[in-house]
Amino acid sequence: MLCLLSCQQNKKVSESQSSVKLIVLGTIQDAGSPHIACKKQCCKELYNTKNRKRLITALGILDSKNQKTYLFEASPDMTFQMKMLNEVAPFEHAETPDGIFLTHAHIGHYTGLMYLGKEAMDAKKVPVYAMPRMSYYLKNNGPWSQLHERGNINIHGLVSDSSIELNKQLRVTPVRVPHRDEFSETVGYKIEGPNKTVLFIPDIDKWTKWNVDILEEIKEVDVAFIDGTFFSANEISGRSIDEIPHPLISESMDLFEKLSKVEKSKIHFIHFNHTNPVLNPHASQLRELKDKGFKLAKQGMLISL
Repeated sequence: MLCLLSCQQNKKVSESQSSVKLIVLGTIQDAGSPHIACKKQCCKELYNTKNRKRLITALGILDSKNQKTYLFEASPDMTFQMKMLNEVAPFEHAETPDGIFLTHAHIGHYTGLMYLGKEAMDAKKVPVYAMPRMSYYLKNNGPWSQLHERGNINIHGLVSDSSIELNKQLRVTPVRVPHRDEFSETVGYKIEGPNKTVLFIPDIDKWTKWNVDILEEIKEVDVAFIDGTFFSANEISGRSIDEIPHPLISESMDLFEKLSKVEKSKIHFIHFNHTNPVLNPHASQLRELKDKGFKLAKQGMLISL
């Protein structure tokens, strides 16, 4: 079941529904929206509006039966996202989640860990799940190494395609994807609940570079949150898109064109750059996307797993 939820209103999840929920805690690319130093129309008006903040991409999991919460990505907006996760939980819970799963070492995906340090909440042994290079990076580079050394975080190693069983009704599997891996490898995740499986790939260079068939992956899951950073190359000015490759939404829609209507409806684009026209509710590109049977991830979206 898909629905929209206003996290700011502290709305609680009904106990009568599935005991495992996924909530979208943010949908924007690493640097946020409004974007630093942007003078374009896409950000200009946001600086002058009361509710200007769009949160950076992250997902949350609520496990009511076991009274656990989990966070996928430690974004720079993690302060808000941890609070949102607890506000929608139908149970009392500590401020920190029971696990944080990282995808890679780009700024929008791990730097929220800084709020767990002694300058902020001075957390105690928050479980952080990371791949080998990501784990090494955190342990051997400041200021992240201080979090590890002081016991603010407890790093748990992951292996690609090897599942972590959090409990009898919740399983997580990291999947390697090609991306700009300057400091760490990059993974997406399969998140399996009692009834549904979600694919989460916020960053990938191009679908053609992956040694996995994304069409087959979509068929095997119930919901897919996938990289929708740019709609077209026209959004990039002053930089070559070759330096920051992503599968353009226009390219992905062409690739997914032969999927059935049901399969297309699983696809929710996420991780939008501030320039992406689909953020504009009146844009023709958004109408085109919806007319072709695809969807956007929306902050506050709640999915029963």
